[in-house]
Amino acid sequence: MKSRIVVLLMMAGLFCSCIKEKQTGADLVVGDVVPDFTVVMSDGSEVTGAQLREGVSCIVFFTTACPDCRQVLPHLQRLRDEYHSQGVRFAFISREEGAESIQQYWMENGYTMPFSAQTDRYIYELFAASRVPRIYICRDGLIKSIFTDSPTPSYEELAAAIDICIL
Repeated sequence: MKSRIVVLLMMAGLFCSCIKEKQTGADLVVGDVVPDFTVVMSDGSEVTGAQLREGVSCIVFFTTACPDCRQVLPHLQRLRDEYHSQGVRFAFISREEGAESIQQYWMENGYTMPFSAQTDRYIYELFAASRVPRIYICRDGLIKSIFTDSPTPSYEELAAAIDICIL
């Protein structure tokens, strides 16, 4: 009987420790500095945190299986098409998704934006602990706006955030 009680108490302790488990990863907020990192994009170019700390940038974390990401990706393609020529830098970085599935999704949807396929959460966790899509609009290395899935941003909201940074 005593051994059963001990086992039950141990199991209860393990259960409680799982509930209290902290999420790993940063939780950057507006005003924070873009962290140091380097990723290789699907077009072979390299993007670094240092590059994205110069001028205006848009850093996007996504997965193609995420319904909210699928909703916002067309807006982001349009934004890249419109603002890239104005010097706005874009970095599309996957969270735990390989290149093959992203490339297939890109082809199915006519996307041309280069992406960096990350099969782990290392780069993502420099920015956040949870939730995609996660979109950071930055100017001179400072995060000016953050958009997530709550609510998923419209094209107009994203464009307005970029416009404020360009002015």
